[in-house]
Amino acid sequence: MIQLTFPDNSSREFEPGITGRDVAEGISKSLAKKAVAVTLDGELRDLSDGIDRDARIEIVTRDDPRALELIRHDAAHVMAEAVQELWPGTQVTIGPVIENGFYYDFKRNHPFTTEDLPVIEKKMREIVQRNAPFTKEVWSRDEARHHFREQGEAYKVELVDAIPEGEDVKIYRQGDWLDLCRGPHMASTGQVGQAFKLMKVAGAYWRGDSNNEMLTRIYGTAWANEGDLKAYLHMLEEAEKRDHRKLGREMDLFHFQEEGPGVVFWHSKGWTLFQNLISYMRRRLEADYEEVNAPQILDKALWETSGHWDWYRENMFVTETEDERVFAIKPMNCPGHVQIFKHGLKSYRDLPLRLAEFGSVSRYEPSGALHGLMRVRAFTQDDAHVFCTEDQMAEECLKINDLILSTYADFGFDEIVVKLSTRPEKRVGSDESWDHAEAVMADVLKMIEERSGGRIKTDILEGEGAFYGPKFEYTLRDAIGREWQCGTTQVDFNLPERFGAFYVDKDGEKKTPVMVHRAICGSMERFLGILIENYAGHFPLWLAPLQVMVATITSEADDYARDVVAHLKKAGLKAEIDLRNEKINYKVREHSLAKVPVILVCGRREAEERTVNMRRLGSKDQKSYGLMEAIDALVEEATPPDLKRA
Repeated sequence: MIQLTFPDNSSREFEPGITGRDVAEGISKSLAKKAVAVTLDGELRDLSDGIDRDARIEIVTRDDPRALELIRHDAAHVMAEAVQELWPGTQVTIGPVIENGFYYDFKRNHPFTTEDLPVIEKKMREIVQRNAPFTKEVWSRDEARHHFREQGEAYKVELVDAIPEGEDVKIYRQGDWLDLCRGPHMASTGQVGQAFKLMKVAGAYWRGDSNNEMLTRIYGTAWANEGDLKAYLHMLEEAEKRDHRKLGREMDLFHFQEEGPGVVFWHSKGWTLFQNLISYMRRRLEADYEEVNAPQILDKALWETSGHWDWYRENMFVTETEDERVFAIKPMNCPGHVQIFKHGLKSYRDLPLRLAEFGSVSRYEPSGALHGLMRVRAFTQDDAHVFCTEDQMAEECLKINDLILSTYADFGFDEIVVKLSTRPEKRVGSDESWDHAEAVMADVLKMIEERSGGRIKTDILEGEGAFYGPKFEYTLRDAIGREWQCGTTQVDFNLPERFGAFYVDKDGEKKTPVMVHRAICGSMERFLGILIENYAGHFPLWLAPLQVMVATITSEADDYARDVVAHLKKAGLKAEIDLRNEKINYKVREHSLAKVPVILVCGRREAEERTVNMRRLGSKDQKSYGLMEAIDALVEEATPPDLKRA
């Protein structure tokens, strides 16, 4: 007999070979109808799989979040069947589940176009209605190779050949159609449901290699219900409207061009926005951090000592001088900060020493990965490194956490997840140092959640740490529900030791400091991209690169408008004037498209009464204020949140 343990910790004995479906039916007929899979010791399995060992078991129903991956996986198979029904002779290659959906790559003489998607989608709905069962078969490699060769499926033959000798091949059928697949699948095609949509068509090289044939990739999305599908499609519509590249053009913030792939050409307003963010961050750090600046280019030997040459070489821009010295443009600031720490003898009384830098770094990213401000090759990090004793490490991590969370709150982000990433397979340092660092950070993670009263969620990412130490990753949720990983806190016992950095403790002994790497925004460029999309260009007044536009109705108000602008600038507000001979509605519409937060309208009456009509971005209403009353209100609103707290 085997023993199966249920989620409530109750256990029952069963005959070996019992299936998950049998177990579900033994609990209740209604549960069996809802079931789509089981988990054995946390691993998803087919309902029809025989169970031959003791395990923790859980019945997975279709409304379980874990079923979403199965829905998408099965939808991919349904799409492949639909394509081959509609266009016999089309070869099916690989079709994985991806974030928010799935895709399949096809080989066809005439590549698919977007016009084909509604036709495929209609056929998919027919297949779902058939409700054909998914059944698993195990074939030998020779049997599978022969079948797919007979069907003209050359890519499948190649995939079968890649399976190790002696290993059986899994085949899943849905009615008369079958595919090579590891599984698992739900019970039938009907469980896919109708909440799916095909999204786009793209070209893709076989196995991602540009030396191979170009295939056609069809992307789709699938959800548990129509409500979730509609919410996702609405989010995509919003994301398109908020695209920072589109808004960057409309607001005249920045541009990219071919001669500088992955580097930003900041325009005046964009650079003002950038500097507003830098100024805010600098003020937040000035009480606790010393700002430094490390060199942009350093000898290869330093990067060899740090370990980056071995672990990060393919991402570094490297040059060789005439005297045959090899240099690298820094991809990160940490080795330079260790050199600054080492310059001069340090005592335990000097710790913690917190060094901050708005450091420009350069990293080679593949051309296909570049994406506006979100993925660039040259960017600025709000980087800092805290050198401390082991006893100070937990307290420093908590102080960093408080700084990160309060910074995000100032930008309106209050849904935060803090994730602890543990040791990766490839790493430096002893297991003992990793054990200690992970234990301390696990305790800190628990304190972060407790101190927030459960408002801040936490998670563990096994094996996702940096090669030199475990780290916290801070993920925030934006206005339309997207998640962005931004801040990090990384504990490092290794880099100071590799460089021979030390401090003198109270007993006069030399000790290696702990180095805590810290970033809040991470890449300032990427964080600005996130802010542009989060605010949809409607920046709060304190952050906006242009705060007020003064627009005239008639030329008779020109002199007064100039006086208004002078008063605004004297009060520290960023203001411009529009005296063009255009209708006021035209001016208002144009400046609204450029996302100017406040438009002050001046006509003859306003000039006589020394008033202004204020229009807010996104509102059709306007309100009359006395000039100084308006300026006082705007100055108060334009005060950054950190200065309001001071």
